[in-house]
Amino acid sequence: MPAGLMQIGEVAERTGLSLRTIRYYEEVGLVAPSSRTQGGFRLYTEQDVERLLVIKRMKPLEFSLGEMRELLSTLDQLADLDDDKQPRERDTLLARLSMYRQAADARCEALRAQLGNAEEFAEGLKRELTRRQRSAGRR
Repeated sequence: MPAGLMQIGEVAERTGLSLRTIRYYEEVGLVAPSSRTQGGFRLYTEQDVERLLVIKRMKPLEFSLGEMRELLSTLDQLADLDDDKQPRERDTLLARLSMYRQAADARCEALRAQLGNAEEFAEGLKRELTRRQRSAGRR
């Protein structure tokens, strides 16, 4: 295997994603292996792993596949852009990236609120259980 390339099993281990999930992301066009062996096995680079980690981080924030695809495309275009020759395009891409950052911030805030509600609920159950156990012990 060429240096710097990983098979799908190693990528799965490094990203915490299942083989099936990585294959699915390939099927829907979010990531593609950088190469294949003569036997057809997928080979991935560090850059491919980083791309999968971006997708993994977007998933709990409930970004759609289309949104994931657009963000990844934006990141790809920014990486390929010659900033000196295309300042208008760079500004457009940066504005799009900023929109995704704002959306991610808003979704994180919503998750924090949801977690706070869940913690309050769990604490209420704990108090109720403690109260009932104490009253049962008095009998």
